[in-house]
Amino acid sequence: MNRSSIVALLIFAAVLGYFLSFSAEKTRSLQAGFYQLISPFLTSGSSLEKQITSVRTGLKTLEELERDTTTLRVENRALRATNQALRDVEREVNRLRLALAYRERSMFKLVPAEIITRDASTWWRTVTINRGKQDGVESDMPVVTDEGLVGKTTTVSDNIAVVLLVSDENCRVAANVEGTREQGIVSGERVVRTQAPMLELNFLSKQANLQPGQKAHTSGVGGVFPSGLMIGTVAEYKMRELDGQARLTPAVDMAKLEDVFVVTGRK
Repeated sequence: MNRSSIVALLIFAAVLGYFLSFSAEKTRSLQAGFYQLISPFLTSGSSLEKQITSVRTGLKTLEELERDTTTLRVENRALRATNQALRDVEREVNRLRLALAYRERSMFKLVPAEIITRDASTWWRTVTINRGKQDGVESDMPVVTDEGLVGKTTTVSDNIAVVLLVSDENCRVAANVEGTREQGIVSGERVVRTQAPMLELNFLSKQANLQPGQKAHTSGVGGVFPSGLMIGTVAEYKMRELDGQARLTPAVDMAKLEDVFVVTGRK
């Protein structure tokens, strides 16, 4: 053992002997002072440990997060579906409310009907409705909605009837144009040039000069269609060699037909 080690050992022994010579009361006083000195470090360490424990407790496992995410996605899809269903119901209620209001204020006797079939090969020509002779429906009766003219009945059985749409070239309707003395015959286009069919108003005078937006109504000539039913609005007008012709946008969107009315007479 070298000299430095011997000196250090003697100093340690002297210090130890000094502390051992303390009374019990002085020893407790010394311990209290020591703890007071290190208490800030103990407190901060305990607080840090508590914070770490709290964070660990608050953190969720990856599996729990995945389960929560899946649950939220399912609930979100369910809410979207419910919201869409409510919007559909609202639209249906509004549509039926408009139809009922039209029936009440109409000057005609109207039999409500639903479209039950539609042949894709004759999309713009005919539809079949769930009303027939038992409901007072006969051939050559006008079919309408609250927006305007749809067509007329053709073949009628006891419980169903075929409706020839105004967009068919064989459905001819006598018409006049608002704000003018012009009269002509409305029929469907022979060849549908657009996805939504247009109507042709023929046999106008060459001086008609109709403007876009002018409305065409049934004139009542011919006995099948009563006067005053909305047919469509003028989209364009042109002069031909012998007469004038207008193309009309139908008042009724034939692609969205669901419910119609058959006109069986006047009130």
